[in-house]
Order: sequence, then C-alpha cells, then structure tokens
Amino acid sequence: MTQKVSLTRYLVEQQRVDGLIPAQLRLLLEVVARACKRISFAVNKGELGDVMGAAETQNVQGEVQKKLDIIANEVLIEANEWGGHLAAMASEEMEGIYVVPNRYPQGEYLLMFDPLDGSSNIDVNVSIGTIFSVLKKPDDHPGVQEADFLQAGAKQVAAGYCIYGPQTTLVLTVGDGVAQFTLDREQGSFVLTQENLRIPEDTKEFAINMSNMRHWDAPVKRYIDECLAGKEGPRGKDFNMRWIASMVADVHRILTRGGIFMYPWDKREPEKPGKLRLMYEANPMAWLVEQAGGAATNGKERILDIAPTKLHQRVSVILGSKNEVERVTSYHTEK
Repeated sequence: MTQKVSLTRYLVEQQRVDGLIPAQLRLLLEVVARACKRISFAVNKGELGDVMGAAETQNVQGEVQKKLDIIANEVLIEANEWGGHLAAMASEEMEGIYVVPNRYPQGEYLLMFDPLDGSSNIDVNVSIGTIFSVLKKPDDHPGVQEADFLQAGAKQVAAGYCIYGPQTTLVLTVGDGVAQFTLDREQGSFVLTQENLRIPEDTKEFAINMSNMRHWDAPVKRYIDECLAGKEGPRGKDFNMRWIASMVADVHRILTRGGIFMYPWDKREPEKPGKLRLMYEANPMAWLVEQAGGAATNGKERILDIAPTKLHQRVSVILGSKNEVERVTSYHTEK
C-alpha cells in the first residue's frame, strides 16, 4: 500500500530535499494548517457549537460579521502570534495590521488572510474557506509597519486556502506548483492527495454573478453573450455556468477541472476598481492559479504585478483557464 505523505513531511522535503523554503516558513505553514483544522471543527459543529448566524458587529468593510468570521479571525491570530515566525498579520476583518506582541519573539514573515471566505453560505451549509498569503518582511528597517505589507503579489513566498466542504481540503503553493491535502480526521492531520494540479487551458464553464449583468462593462457582457450563444454563436460550443458565491469554492472547482471565474468592475460603484480584496483574496488565488498553469488579470494587467497602495485595496478579478482569461483580457484591451 502506498505510504501516506503528511503535510509536515511534504514541507520538510520542500525545505530539506528541494531547498525551496526555509525552516521558519515551513513551521509557519504548519501553524496555519493547524489553525485551519480548528476552524474546520468549528464549522462542522454548526448549530451544535452555537456558531451560526450574525454577530452584532461590522468589519472594516462595513459588512455585518458572522459569528464564524470572528471565531476564525481569532483562531488564526492566536495560533500564529506566539510561534516566532511572524512580524505581523493583516486580516480582511481588521482595519489595521496586528503586530506580534513584544512578549513574543518576532519573525521575518508577514501573514495576510481572509479568515472565512463565502460568509453568506455559512447558514445554508455550503462550502466556505480560509484564504492566506505569506510575504517576507522588508529588512531595511527595524520593526514593522503597514507599508511593509504593500508588496505586489509576485513577491509572495507562500499562498493557499483551506476549503470546508464535504472534505476539508488544504491547497498550497510555495512557488513549485500546487499541492492538495485532505484532512484525515481519524489521524488528525492533513495528507497529500494530489500534486502538480493543472488547469486545462480551455474550458466550457464560467462562473459569474449573472444578476449583475445590467451593470457590467461592455467587454464582460460581450464575453458572456458569446458563451450564452452556445454552438450557434461565435464560440461554436455550449457553456455551463457555475456560481457558488464563495470565491474559495469557485476557484477550487477551477483548479480541479478548469473554468473561468469573474468578479469584474461594474457600474454600481464606479469609483471602486472591483469588489474583491487584492491582498487577501486576489493575490493568493492568482498565484495558485498561475502555478497550476492558468492566468489571472484584472482585465488589463496581470494581478500579481499590481503594486498595492492600500491594505484593503479592491480589484477586478478574472482568473482560470488560460485561453479564456486571455480572451476576456483582450476584449478589455480592444476597448
């Protein structure tokens, strides 16, 4: 019988055999995985754990928080603040950065996360997840400040997500392809189940919120109209639409079997460049998708090349199967 490879062993081999990651980054990723395991247990308890429903608070985005949003955020902070691997953290749920307290040793990495993506799906038992991104803290000054986080996505040293669905699955890249791990609840550890995930370059599936169609920009509407025209249209094939309203679940499907995901700029709030957050959602997902052979743009440029100016910066997102992303991007360029 083939021996199971644990997440710990996989990361040790990435460090010791392949020399891809230093020991401190390996330990940090193990801590993040353990935190995700705790969040998974809380999610799975549901009503039994009194974690369902909304809290009486709003996050920095002005969105009503779910109880699980707050729990997941606290779990990630408490798990990571004392290990000595991090200098600071930033979360979609917090206005500013969280600097590791002085009573703990400070490390050389910065951790960003969306503690619970897809919050609207919590109460209806649909897949949700945690998205995370790791950067190296600039070493040209002591201490840590918000500006240290404002690095382009291409500077990430690790990124991934954990999806809480029928299985709890951790998907990770350290810049050498994408690996998938499944939580073995009997053993209490993540086990490697797939390596070198690849996204097909072509697809017949798209994911977008069709209720916003009347607000879309012309290039997006053109692309979707062509997909909906089916075999009789300019694409010469029928497309299926999928929309889970949880980015982590939609991207996981694309990493598994291909497709294109779009959350574009629209005319409802024209002053905002998009809905999704560059640092917590777009950058880690874009790197995962690129590492799996896909592409990710904001309609005009590669997402990983965008120089952030704000911690909670928003961005238009088009990612997935390479040829489809390039087609949508070309429509924006032509415009």
